Amino acid sequence: MSASKSNSDKKIVYQEFGNDNSAATERPIQELPPQQQNLRIQATRTGRKGKTVTVITGFQTKPETLADLVKQLKTQCGTGGTVKDNTIEIQGEHKQKILEIVTKLGYKAKLSGG
Repeated sequence: MSASKSNSDKKIVYQEFGNDNSAATERPIQELPPQQQNLRIQATRTGRKGKTVTVITGFQTKPETLADLVKQLKTQCGTGGTVKDNTIEIQGEHKQKILEIVTKLGYKAKLSGG
C-alpha cells in the first residue's frame, strides 16, 4: 500500500442520508438553569506533576456559558484556568472561594474530596 493515499481515494461502500450526516449524529446539549445543576468542587494533584488544580464538575450547559464562567472565576481568583470536557480547572487551591462565587451565581455546589 502506498503511504501517499489521501482521504479522497477512500471509497464509500454505503452511506445513508446524503453526503454529510454529521448533523444527524450530533447530540443536542441540554442546558439546565443554575438552580438545577449539582456541581462538585475538589482540589487534585493527580497527573499534574505535583501542581494543585481546583476542578469543578457536573455542568450541564453550553460551552459558551462555561467559557464566560471560567473567565469570571479566573478573574476572581487571580489565576489561570481552562475548560476541559465540560469541567472547569482553576490553577491552585481555591475551593472555598469558588464555592462562594458559584453559590452567589445560583448554582448548587458541594466540596468533595479531602
